[in-house]
Amino acid sequence: METLSAFSSPPWPNPNPNSNPNFLSSRHPDDEQSEPQSDALDAISSWSLDPQEHTDYPVSNSNSGPAPSPIPNHNFNSTLSSSPESVSVSPWAPLSLYHLSFNQDFGCFATGTDRGFRIYNCDPFREIFRRDFDRGGGIGVVEMLFRCNILALVGGGPDPQYPPSKVMIWDDHQSRCIGELSFRSDVRSVKLRRDRIIAVLEQKIFVYNFADLKLLHQIETIANPKGLCEVSQVAGSLVLVCPGLQKGQVRVEHYASKRTKFIMAHDSRIACFALSQDGQLLATASTKGTLVRIFNTADGTLLQEVRRGADRAEIYSLALSSSAQWLAVSSDKGTVHIFSLKVNSGSVVIDKPRGSSDPNHSASSPSSSLSFFKGVLPKYFNSEWSVAQFRLLEGLQYMVAFGHQKNTVVILGMDGSFYRCQFDPVNGGEMTQLEYHNFLKPEAPF
Repeated sequence: METLSAFSSPPWPNPNPNSNPNFLSSRHPDDEQSEPQSDALDAISSWSLDPQEHTDYPVSNSNSGPAPSPIPNHNFNSTLSSSPESVSVSPWAPLSLYHLSFNQDFGCFATGTDRGFRIYNCDPFREIFRRDFDRGGGIGVVEMLFRCNILALVGGGPDPQYPPSKVMIWDDHQSRCIGELSFRSDVRSVKLRRDRIIAVLEQKIFVYNFADLKLLHQIETIANPKGLCEVSQVAGSLVLVCPGLQKGQVRVEHYASKRTKFIMAHDSRIACFALSQDGQLLATASTKGTLVRIFNTADGTLLQEVRRGADRAEIYSLALSSSAQWLAVSSDKGTVHIFSLKVNSGSVVIDKPRGSSDPNHSASSPSSSLSFFKGVLPKYFNSEWSVAQFRLLEGLQYMVAFGHQKNTVVILGMDGSFYRCQFDPVNGGEMTQLEYHNFLKPEAPF
């Protein structure tokens, strides 16, 4: 059995350096879990010399000048090229996209490709920087830490840059990996907070302290090939959500209060879920893909249920607005739906006014005109439907998040498409497209 190990080295970079006033620092919560016994460990962690502190990237300027000189990582033979043009692969060759994800505040997004990774700003849209590797270069997971220089990388594709069973901690100031977490099986996803690193495997989740890579908690799950896991981002309170051990079940870990809550969310397997920033609200969808349910994570209460459609669909992403007033859903049906929620940030059900004449009143999710037959006809006829929609190509995978401008959403496609759209909170209906870009085009940096 492998054991946790660490090399003698200077301290791991502080995720919340006081010397950097631009970093949105957060206080470390208490160590919620006692240290696991060594005979239960399934991973090895290590870090390299001279790690630097975290700093934020600017949003208004793309990365200027060439990358710093590459420093070889003793565990791998690959090095970082000084510029995208110097790689052996032609910059005009088409990219293969392996990974697409937003950062924690949805102001940036990251892509993993067959050559490396790229980071983009959402509003205004621009490529912030890219890192293309000399040989191989396949990156299957890229997890940002807000806008700072630290990222988590996992190799992917037929020619991975790193083993898919390792989480590599990349410091973009040094242009190299400064730490790693090694596992016995492939890593499905990684989640970061300023005080935690969460590695998600097929049937197990590991929670580490960011400051010293100490393993704090292990969680067993049902088969989780998508690497489903979400964590809250509010300072001082850590809430983690993952699949449970039964079909349709989600597990909620409240680390501050040391409580675990199991919620039977659906009859079918969990396909997707989203957690509010404060960890109080949870939106879930099953593999059936017709209904989305909103739960109170504290007690598991079902607060609201909305209907995407009548036929089966694969739900690709769910997103809760920062105010918990809106829910966005994308699926393989090619439509992004916006739903009006009847819950506030405190998870209390609110009856919203239905009048649309007052501009301060938002649209309510429409119900079927046959709702007066509630209790007689199937639940379908009393369903809450979306108030706004945006039509896309059917069958393509899209991710959605709420934009920083009011009543806007950002939609990312695995075909390289970037949409920013606006919805009418009063009248609903078809969303207005504000802009479109293809972030996979060679001329993307501008």
